[in-house]
Amino acid sequence: MNPRTDSDAGLIARFLARRDEEAFRELYRLHAPRLYALLLRLVAGRAAEADEGLQETWVRAVRGLERFEGRSSLSTWLAGIAIRWWREESRRRAREVELPDDERLPPARPVRREIARVDLERALAVLPRGYREAILLHDVEGYTHEEIAAMTEVEAGTSKSQLSRARSALRARLGGNR
Repeated sequence: MNPRTDSDAGLIARFLARRDEEAFRELYRLHAPRLYALLLRLVAGRAAEADEGLQETWVRAVRGLERFEGRSSLSTWLAGIAIRWWREESRRRAREVELPDDERLPPARPVRREIARVDLERALAVLPRGYREAILLHDVEGYTHEEIAAMTEVEAGTSKSQLSRARSALRARLGGNR
């Protein structure tokens, strides 16, 4: 078994048994940095929103921790909670940007070798929710399509399709070689 999984399971058990504050702090220390990085990318770099999302993710996690069955890693489960929060906030704030159907997208051009990080972050920020989730979770965070499907409540094939379209949209947005 994975040492992180063993550690998570023990910490969860301690927390649930007696609301052990030290166990919660350790879970937070282990998982908050990666969750925050994911949320920061999802909210297009808006730190205050990422902070809000991180707090809400942990509140929801504590409320639902008794239902965590360990079918996925705790990290995957927490990422799913964060994604659901982000989706709810996106709808509530009506900040989603619609991208035209693939047929109306300009043909993809090769991506230049050195893309400024700020260009990439801006391009990611305007992708539709599903595209952004797919590319961040797969290409940046390293989750499999099956894990993404579980987190986002879509089929693995949908995740693969959204990733492909997200990559095409990014290539189109970032332009050709310079």
